[in-house]
Amino acid sequence: MAARKLPKGIRKKSNGGYEARAQIRGEKIYLYGSDLDLLIEEFEEAKEKASRTASYKKENYTLNDWFNEWFMDVKSHKIKETSIAPMRNSYKRTFGFYIGTMKLRDITPMDVQRALNAMEKEGVSSRTMRDTLGRLRECMEFAVANQIIPVNPCLIVEVPWTFKRVKKEVALTQEEQNQFLNSVEETWYKEMFYFMCLTGVRVGELGGLKWSDIDFEKKEIHIERALSCNYCDGVKREMLVSPKTVNSTRTIPFIGEMEVILLSQKKKQKLLKKELGARWRSTGELDGLVFTTTMGSPCTRYIVEKEIKKAIRRMENDEAYRAVQEGREPKQITNFHPHSLRHTFATRCFENKMEPKVVQQLMGHSSISVTLNIYTHVLDTVMKDEISKFGTANTMMTELEKITVPEITAMSHR
Repeated sequence: MAARKLPKGIRKKSNGGYEARAQIRGEKIYLYGSDLDLLIEEFEEAKEKASRTASYKKENYTLNDWFNEWFMDVKSHKIKETSIAPMRNSYKRTFGFYIGTMKLRDITPMDVQRALNAMEKEGVSSRTMRDTLGRLRECMEFAVANQIIPVNPCLIVEVPWTFKRVKKEVALTQEEQNQFLNSVEETWYKEMFYFMCLTGVRVGELGGLKWSDIDFEKKEIHIERALSCNYCDGVKREMLVSPKTVNSTRTIPFIGEMEVILLSQKKKQKLLKKELGARWRSTGELDGLVFTTTMGSPCTRYIVEKEIKKAIRRMENDEAYRAVQEGREPKQITNFHPHSLRHTFATRCFENKMEPKVVQQLMGHSSISVTLNIYTHVLDTVMKDEISKFGTANTMMTELEKITVPEITAMSHR
């Protein structure tokens, strides 16, 4: 007697029983039994139920439902862990806020366009709109591939042009830099700010620097990691991650008074750590950081920015006092932020006529164009000096000098 042909998805097990497996639009079905007829009946019912469930989800998916599913199952596996929370928050503040509760199948290109227009009115930058729209397009493309929607509604929309002036990056003059460093001379963070002015490191790179990254024999600093600080479900997370780009991993030679500054920091920190004992906060992965707070916590962007604001207030007070003593109006103190010290370092490099390629390597820029484009304010001054070296076209000037003003006027009317 011929063996009974088994339906698709069902196979006989070695122990004599049967198993049934299927996947209906992402929902997995697995059944087992010894009675084949009963298993076939249960299998068909399970597939029909799964199909109804998939159809229901397909009809009732909101944009927020689908985006969250897509992001966790697809996107989150391709990006750094530290980028997950910022990307999700960016979506929530933009498309999630404006059209997130709409059913996925009901969203039209006009809905997406209106959301973008509303963002523009609220002052959202063009860059943010482009980034979030690109992510939404990718998300919708998966919805099309999974037969949840027939077409991608993001393909024919346009990001509104925002006529905002680009915020000019601040770079301190040498005088301003000296004034700033003098204002932090008596603070715990003196060495940290000197280090920033002598290296141009990013704030994350500063916070992630360990003593093991500093080679006092070769007089080199190895930038190999960065400190990431973010909030996930309301919980603050501080962790060490890889630098921003491939070029960010670099070696910076000791410049100026670097060795003195680092040795001073090491001695000062060692005494503090001994004094605090078990209260020292940078432990585990964060143990061995070069720059910490007075409680041993990592120096995050918030800490650096707060100390700069304190320094600016001290400079303003000092300037106001000097102005009164000298009987004049106080000069305005330049307001700046942590990243300004990175631009200041690059400015000093160009002012001292360093080759752009060397500056690129010191800064860890991804390309030479980034280095040149950002620091055009320095290059403009250099250009004027360089143009003056051109001189004159001597043979022409010899003839032109013989022509009088009346003759030139007459020539212009011919």
